[in-house]
Amino acid sequence: MSEASEFRHLVRISGRDLDGGKKLIVALSDLRGVGYNFASVITKRLNLDPRVRLGTLSEEQVKGIEEAILTSASAALPQWYYNRRNDPETGEAKQLLGSDLDFIQKNDIEDEKNIQSWKGVRHGLGLKVRGQRTRTTGRKGRTVGVRKATLVAAAKEAAAKKEEK
Repeated sequence: MSEASEFRHLVRISGRDLDGGKKLIVALSDLRGVGYNFASVITKRLNLDPRVRLGTLSEEQVKGIEEAILTSASAALPQWYYNRRNDPETGEAKQLLGSDLDFIQKNDIEDEKNIQSWKGVRHGLGLKVRGQRTRTTGRKGRTVGVRKATLVAAAKEAAAKKEEK
């Protein structure tokens, strides 16, 4: 077989179709829950060239990548590589992917709301959580914009004329 016929434009890894034309690290970082650094560690562990296109990999290599991502907790990586460190239920470090990551984040926010921590109260009110300023940013609804005195006066006059009629 020639190399052009082996190229795959779509490669399925952990339930997601990835672009086969992208370089390996960039394509892996398209997975929800896998960042650039984590993808580079996975490729180094599997002795793969990070600059190779994802579509040129063999089926065995793709299966190896998927298995390495799914069983990354047993890879003995430093704890700071994982996206779920010190899990409150188990106390271990995990690498969560896709909908699992979304589900856990929503549950964490709900737990914060239930215990009424400061972060939970801010989430419940729809305000900024991490100490950002709120005087001029993060506005929603009627508070957006600035009303000038002349515009307010003109609006009052128009309302008064409407009432007279």
